[in-house]
Amino acid sequence: MSPLALLTRPRPDSEHLAALLRALGVDSLIDPVINIIPLEGASLPPLEEVQALLLTSANGVRALAALLAPEDKAHDKPLFTVGAATAEAARGAGFKHVETAGGDVETLAKLAIERLDPANGRLLHIAGSRVAGDLSGKLGARGFTIERACLYRAEASTALSGETRTALEDGKIDMVLFFSPRSARGFVKLIDVADSLAQITVVCLSPAVAEEVAGLTWRRIRTAIVPEQAALLDEVAREIEIAE
Repeated sequence: MSPLALLTRPRPDSEHLAALLRALGVDSLIDPVINIIPLEGASLPPLEEVQALLLTSANGVRALAALLAPEDKAHDKPLFTVGAATAEAARGAGFKHVETAGGDVETLAKLAIERLDPANGRLLHIAGSRVAGDLSGKLGARGFTIERACLYRAEASTALSGETRTALEDGKIDMVLFFSPRSARGFVKLIDVADSLAQITVVCLSPAVAEEVAGLTWRRIRTAIVPEQAALLDEVAREIEIAE
């Protein structure tokens, strides 16, 4: 029987992740603990004087793409992403000049500083209503003018699904994957069958994520070597090897 992973990311991200896990022989149960809601009336500022776009999640890519016509010249602007998954989403949405920092907000700021010149125009950060890290502060300290366009909000789920609760109680889940501290915190708040976690391995994108679930009793806590989806999947593969 294939191992079963519980995926807690927003549904579009979880569906993409499930396809990658299938290639590793892992089945998935999707139960988002955070749902992405477009902000009503959200709009973009004029983009003519924006020299580059900064994206910190695939949610931002989807929200941005929804506001642009296919022929919009914004697709020709340089676009910098925090990680490879966001970069993949941006290319899929038609953006032609995409670079990834391969890490976090810190590495994204460094990449922008290396590639861009404050004299060439503003930077636009596409974000949600809650922002992690101080991208604006880091770039502002280097002379950049950065504007933020908030296009969506993240809404926490109020309960785990019945299917998830049953799978936990029956010991059917082998792994739980977390990509952000917020989703990890959301899961901890919703879980009421903590005893059922003792045979489950949790796989986390970063130490900050792992810290949020460290208070629960797991079989193992695995943390990606770098905060990238590919590195997290490497940890999943290692867990499968041990289980076999």
